Amino acid sequence: MAKKVAFFGLGNMGGPMAANLVKAGFQVSAFDLMPASVEKAVADGCSAAANEKDAVAGADFVVSMLPNGAIAENLYIDDVGLLDLVEPGALLIDCSTVAAASSRRIGEEATKRKVRVIDAPVSGGVAGAEAGTLAFMCGGEATDVEAAKEILQHMGANIFHAGPSGAGQVAKACNNMLLAVHMIGTAEALQLGVDNGLDPKTLSEIMLKSSGCNWSLEKYNPYPGVMEGVPASRDYSGGFMVKLMQKDLGLAMEAALASKSATPMGALANNLYGLYAGSDESNVDLDFSSIQRFFK
Repeated sequence: MAKKVAFFGLGNMGGPMAANLVKAGFQVSAFDLMPASVEKAVADGCSAAANEKDAVAGADFVVSMLPNGAIAENLYIDDVGLLDLVEPGALLIDCSTVAAASSRRIGEEATKRKVRVIDAPVSGGVAGAEAGTLAFMCGGEATDVEAAKEILQHMGANIFHAGPSGAGQVAKACNNMLLAVHMIGTAEALQLGVDNGLDPKTLSEIMLKSSGCNWSLEKYNPYPGVMEGVPASRDYSGGFMVKLMQKDLGLAMEAALASKSATPMGALANNLYGLYAGSDESNVDLDFSSIQRFFK
């Protein structure tokens, strides 16, 4: 009999992740506050849960992909209280990107109830979620992370155990801070070349074979018309939104403040995305590579 997964949060990332679990043979019970998201999940083979309690009834695994820490804490502890509703032996996997403190609190409350839980934020964007090639950065007990691989392997290509509860969130904050920095640098360099008469595609090819090569340039080129299948070639729609990058940079700055770490590049990236978002209210819903427009 197929194992049951309760899946909470079926947005741009969660929806494709849940669909991949269906393809892998799991029975997925889907719950989201947005009816359209649930309808899409049902079309992908999930079953619609009437409520949170119904979703976790008989579930072997619980996966959540939520917008922020407050919502995650409300789901697991304060409001819904999934930690008190799940079946004994169920493994809870929170893939949301939240503050490490939120994951640690969920972990501590789970330990009190003898419930297994790990934080497992992801990297790879919507394309990675659809292709099942995400990277999972996990925090929690090593045995629980190992057990989680049973379903994580069907949603991602790389699974890392970063350390104890909350460590996955710290790793994600570091990763996305770096992502913001090299995306901004890539956009700045491309615009400099264009402003001085270079073709952006030719310049991209040159930098890809030179020391300026980086993930944003190679996989997610921010200049329109250079690369097919990326947000820049569809007017920056359908990707990792600016407002989500702002959230992640905010989490990185919170972590830096708590540890008294020097993060001048991260702070500058945070400020630049803030300035870009503030220049036009519609920018926050565009893909984060749209920072290219800031340099025009």
